[in-house]
Amino acid sequence: MTEEEVRLKRDRDRVEYWKRWGPYLSERQWGTVREDYSPNGEAWDYFPHDIARSRAYRWGEDGIAGISDNHQRLCFSLSLWNGADAILKERLFGLTGSQGNHGEDVKEYYFYLDNTPTHSYMKYLYKYPHVAFPYDDLVAENRRRDRQNQEYELLDTGIFAENRYFDVAIEYAKRSPEDILIQISASNRGSEAKVLHLLPTLWFRNTWSWGKNVEKPSLKALQDGAEWRCIEAKEQNLGSRWLYCAKNPELLFVENETNLQRLFGVPNPSPYVKDGINNYVVNGQKEAVNPVGIGTKVAARYQVLIPPGQTQIIQLRLSNKADLTEPFGREFEQIFASRIQEANDFYDRFCSPELSPDKRNIQRQAFAGMLWNKQFYHYVVTEWLEGAPGQSPPPAQRQEGRNSRWQHFYSDDVLSMPDKWEYPWFAAWDLAFHTLPFAAIDPDYAKHQLHRLTREWYMHPNGQLPAYEWSFDDVNPPVHAWAAMQVYQIERQLYGRSDIKFLERVFQKLLLNFTWWVNRQDLKGKNVFEGGFLGLDNISIFDRSKPFPGGSYIQQSDGTAWMAMYSLNMLEIALELTQYNPVYEDIASKFFEHFIYIADAMNSLGCASTELWDDIDGFYYDVLNIPGREPIRLKVHSLVGIVALFAIATISHETLHRLPEFKRRATWFLENRPGLAMNIAYLEATGTEGISILSLLPLDRLRRILQRLLDENEFLSPWGIRSLSRYHTEHPFSLSFDGQDYCLDYEPAESTTGLFGGNSNWRGPIWFPINYLIIEALQKFDSYLGDDFKVECPTGSGQMMTLKQVAVELGNRLRRIFQQDSAGKRPVYGRTAQLQSDRYWRDLILFYEYFHGDNGAGLGASHQTGWTGLVAMLMPPLSDRNFFTEN
Repeated sequence: MTEEEVRLKRDRDRVEYWKRWGPYLSERQWGTVREDYSPNGEAWDYFPHDIARSRAYRWGEDGIAGISDNHQRLCFSLSLWNGADAILKERLFGLTGSQGNHGEDVKEYYFYLDNTPTHSYMKYLYKYPHVAFPYDDLVAENRRRDRQNQEYELLDTGIFAENRYFDVAIEYAKRSPEDILIQISASNRGSEAKVLHLLPTLWFRNTWSWGKNVEKPSLKALQDGAEWRCIEAKEQNLGSRWLYCAKNPELLFVENETNLQRLFGVPNPSPYVKDGINNYVVNGQKEAVNPVGIGTKVAARYQVLIPPGQTQIIQLRLSNKADLTEPFGREFEQIFASRIQEANDFYDRFCSPELSPDKRNIQRQAFAGMLWNKQFYHYVVTEWLEGAPGQSPPPAQRQEGRNSRWQHFYSDDVLSMPDKWEYPWFAAWDLAFHTLPFAAIDPDYAKHQLHRLTREWYMHPNGQLPAYEWSFDDVNPPVHAWAAMQVYQIERQLYGRSDIKFLERVFQKLLLNFTWWVNRQDLKGKNVFEGGFLGLDNISIFDRSKPFPGGSYIQQSDGTAWMAMYSLNMLEIALELTQYNPVYEDIASKFFEHFIYIADAMNSLGCASTELWDDIDGFYYDVLNIPGREPIRLKVHSLVGIVALFAIATISHETLHRLPEFKRRATWFLENRPGLAMNIAYLEATGTEGISILSLLPLDRLRRILQRLLDENEFLSPWGIRSLSRYHTEHPFSLSFDGQDYCLDYEPAESTTGLFGGNSNWRGPIWFPINYLIIEALQKFDSYLGDDFKVECPTGSGQMMTLKQVAVELGNRLRRIFQQDSAGKRPVYGRTAQLQSDRYWRDLILFYEYFHGDNGAGLGASHQTGWTGLVAMLMPPLSDRNFFTEN
């Protein structure tokens, strides 16, 4: 094993707690639901960026390139000041949901360069301008633009012209689980010498101001060393830690408490409040910091003059050792060198030697982004509903409002975030996709995420999984059984471990969730599912999360197909569990029959004009049911009609022979219910390699869907599969309903509608999670159909491919979004010249939320490595493995 794997094992065995400290600090705590105590639930407006420096958070903390312990008691991050800004740069700035012309959006440039699963080595890069940060300009210009215009970005302001900025790299290297070395390297990229104030900051999350009689922790300055200063941190549960600061910086102490005077005009109990360091450095208010050298927040102030093209380095050390006689020096350098080499050794396991340096860099930064997007997430709904002690009681409607049905919910965990600025809260279906790359590098953490989401303090007593912070009640696609099986298979293939206890524990909880779906989402009892946007946001002409007028409802092709997929995923897990417990053979039969009923509904519901399947078009559509009128087939060429591909399971003949009761029951069911089995690919159809198949799609329907899917005039883009067909560019879909006119057309970039959210768009762009599911489904079909089954790819090209070759081609197209082309340009960065050609930018990769359907440019949240991190799984040798079960 590599040294990093040894550390992972020691952490797994609870010998050493290498994961106790990590990048668990949020990049935005302001503007979140957790910190919202407004009467109307407008979180962005209640707690904006402007008051974040002055108001203590209750549920978490934020900072730049920060770390904390796993319960976020003690936090560390970097603050900066260039001498021109009106405020310290303590946290990342961005637009709120109402300020941005395409919704909320971070307006900073920062990059996750490296990280290991135990966080033994981490590296982060922040680009800080020499001149005043254009806060007002960014707000005003984006507010001026409408949804038809592109977003106004920080580079567009010209603030980085002539390289007038600092590159500030923050690196961490652990000597031991509790001894963390910190190095900050500030490089002046401009042509003039500039002074930069570096303020590494240590503070305690405020746990003592909320009426719980919690002992207040403390920070205090100790006697100076010969060449450094030392700060002691004491907290009743964490114990003591010491921050060593090289070069004797000035230490600025305050309390991590709200500045009541500034925000509410009320006298402060203490003169040393949260924004005191800002007021001391920026405004020269000497009385704003505690001269005695005690508090709950402290910054070490370094003022460095950096000549053009030069770098200044400062070093710190956060340790559990009180008596270090030489905290810096030769050992410090050696530890950093060792941890970097060990990180290289670890990632060489997952990277093919034949890969180009560019591809290796993409994969490494994708994994780094996954790891940096871990975050301590604290949210206790009962306490949140009651309001904050010492403040006005919340309005009565709060008890019936957002998340009020989830009073059992209690989170105090390190979770994988979609994006720690854009979405600094877990999202259930995003999290399922996150677990796949994590399973490759840290299976224990991947399993922990799925365990947490299905535990009783997350899952509703009725079996529903919480969707996301803004609305736990919303409905996301049921992909967690799929993710659990993927994690199980990845760990088995890469590490030789079959964690059957994990699989069984998750399966038992997902039984409850499956029952919730059947009881709550199949409103008519016909195995056709509806009632939620199902993660695809604005792909419909309607907001599917809202009730329809007059008793109308939609029978959703994607909802029904997702449930067929869920049934088969649960079937696959049950078949795997039968190897250890024969009781699961009966449960496997249950999910087989569920699948058959759902498949029948999917393929034969209603009369010919209102089936979900349109035999003329060769595609699945939603059906709108209006009381007193004929149902209307919503003929939109979108991912809604493609989800049926994902409902596929392969079963080996060995498994069928090993499970005679399951085979007997399945055979009886098919023989005695022939009408139900007419339109599916089922067990009796024998494929290659002794494999049978269960699928929603008979082969003729598979061919017809793939013909459309692989058509470059429809779904197939040079960069993957679009979420909506280009067909709708010239053929928009329109409908008049309930006195309103609805229209949907192809939008390859940012959304031009506010139908659902601000920056989300499923009406044309490329989304990695759906593309990954398509690739996996094609691999499964290929394992059954073999080389004799070929389709034209692209449609109309005359080039015939096996489904495995199609899957490889789609993976290649997705990877090319990030790769340099023959001109050295990356499609992800579009026409942004500095990101494309500047030597200080061009090898820095951002993993966006989604991508332009026609040119591959990155869109939406700029650091949503969460599910876009799946690109790491598309690099050899990981891409050469089929991480699915042939039971």
